[in-house]
Amino acid sequence: MRGFLGLVGFYRRFIKGYATIASPLSQLLTKAELVWSPEVENAFQMLKNAVTTALVLALPDFTKPFTMETDASGLGMSDVLSQEGHPISFFSKQFCPKLLRSSTYVWELAAITTAVKKWRQYLLGHHFVILTDHRSLKELMNQVVQTPEQHKYLARLLGFDYVIQYRVGKSNVVADALSRSGGSTSASLFIISVPHFVFLEYLRRELQTNQDFITLREKILTEAQAYPDHSLAQHLILYRGRIWLPPSCSFIKILLSEFHQSPTGGHMGFRKTLNRVAENFTLDTTASDTRNFVANCLECQLVKYEPAKPKGLLCPLPVSSQP
Repeated sequence: MRGFLGLVGFYRRFIKGYATIASPLSQLLTKAELVWSPEVENAFQMLKNAVTTALVLALPDFTKPFTMETDASGLGMSDVLSQEGHPISFFSKQFCPKLLRSSTYVWELAAITTAVKKWRQYLLGHHFVILTDHRSLKELMNQVVQTPEQHKYLARLLGFDYVIQYRVGKSNVVADALSRSGGSTSASLFIISVPHFVFLEYLRRELQTNQDFITLREKILTEAQAYPDHSLAQHLILYRGRIWLPPSCSFIKILLSEFHQSPTGGHMGFRKTLNRVAENFTLDTTASDTRNFVANCLECQLVKYEPAKPKGLLCPLPVSSQP
């Protein structure tokens, strides 16, 4: 049972209401005797069907507003992040025993704040709409904060740009995310959207005309014993398993910009940026190029400060006349 739930739980973001469906199976792990009841059998079959029915999750478009649909019940919470009716990610979680003894208002509020924390990387800095079937939450920001639960959960929503809208429970459903080909269900085509990287293709095209790359490649082909750490793979030169780039390659600047200035780069310091670059790429001047790029980053110069204590004036001590 643990193995099955571990396998299915790996794909829980593709399954709407995973925690609610898997609740009877999870309860079996807390009991001394495993009793296979009709309820457990139903949950088992529903999970198998959910895993074997592939869904198409859209990739996020940060130029469009996000929509977050939340719902809570006596078993747990279920949330869906979507754009224009197409799901981007599913999230569900069972309530702890303390929350199960709380009111429906607290359940719904916990479902919202937990989902916002889960999808913080999507929602922070962007306007999004929260759809809930609990009418009182629509006036959340206009209510008088009285209970400890309101203080606790409202603090978790600070800093986000959102609006809460009420939707009737029966209409609070996820849009159809299945991609169908043709009119027959037997001819359905199910795929999962994945990003397609074109960086390596552009890199290969440039290296084919780079003289330093061509020279080293010819040496590796003719004198393989002299270059034991080098190898050729997919029209690229690998040095100890990492892609080798010649110093004259223009992609070095693009590479450093991606690992340092992009949202995933986070304007890390010299050492962290160098370690991230060195995981997959190597060049003769990796350290010096990375150091110069980070030192000349305008955003880092404007925002970051020197963490060391300010240095005082040079005041040499007088020469002592005795020990």
